[in-house]
Amino acid sequence: MNRKNAGRVALAALPFLLALAVDLILFATRLDRLPAQLASHFVGNGQVDDYAGRTSYVVITTVLLVGVGALWALMAAKGGFPGPALNRAIAGGYAVAGFLGYLMAVVLLVNVDAAQDAQGRAQDVSFPMWHLAAALGVAALAFGLGLLLAALLPVGEQPSVHGGDGGGERIALAAGEVAGWARSAGNRWLLPVAVLACGGGVVLLFTAGWIAAVPALLVGVLLVSFARPYVAVDRRGITVSGMLPWPRVHVPLDRIEGAVSRDIRPLAEYGGWGYRIRPGRTGVMIRSGEGIVARLADGRDFAVTVDDSETAAALLNTLIDQRRTEH
Repeated sequence: MNRKNAGRVALAALPFLLALAVDLILFATRLDRLPAQLASHFVGNGQVDDYAGRTSYVVITTVLLVGVGALWALMAAKGGFPGPALNRAIAGGYAVAGFLGYLMAVVLLVNVDAAQDAQGRAQDVSFPMWHLAAALGVAALAFGLGLLLAALLPVGEQPSVHGGDGGGERIALAAGEVAGWARSAGNRWLLPVAVLACGGGVVLLFTAGWIAAVPALLVGVLLVSFARPYVAVDRRGITVSGMLPWPRVHVPLDRIEGAVSRDIRPLAEYGGWGYRIRPGRTGVMIRSGEGIVARLADGRDFAVTVDDSETAAALLNTLIDQRRTEH
């Protein structure tokens, strides 16, 4: 790990470690004033509906903050964020740490000096809902602090994310010859997630009712449909489709000026996975790695991550040349 990456990791992990330290200090200094079973979960009106032991509180708080902090540090180190995107990503971690740290601290503090029943459970404890607004305020302040600290980090130049302008590779086709290219663009994690979403929807259907189940089932069906999307390049342009007729993304050939194949980092360049809309570009991001990036006539880019994208981009450029010759 080089010095710049070490700085990113340290700065991204710092707020979660600070939040954990504050929560554990509060716990240690008030241990003798806490009931054996803390009120740990609250319903919408702030009343208690579940309890946890003191040790459980420490374990849950530690696992939550350390786990999320580790993910944020890994994202900062390996996410490949260009320019200001890195600052915003780190600042987002500060906001999350502030939000979680505040809520865990309040859960502890409302239990201090609480009366206990025969089982050692806290009595007459409630969680005022205004604390959620306060937690959001803490998150906003932490976000600003994170931006200020992240601005001290040296960041590299933002890489070009644009497609070709017609100067890319070509495939030789004889006069009148027709060619097409197609390939599936899978992600090994998407299908298990889709199955889990569908399974969760079925469970919710029997435990929480159809209102909670329908959104989970719809998400699961959409994920199943796009677990292995199909990318096609031909004289019609670029088409990305799933197992179902809808949703389908199609970019006509007459809207494309040129195409290239390059490595794509969905999180850094498009803010995540799936169908993404960003300033100056849209795309279907199934995974990180190589993909087709097409420059459109309106100056925007359209990208899709898929293997053998070099062949697809070369064919697109050839088909664009043919179209221009015909007209």
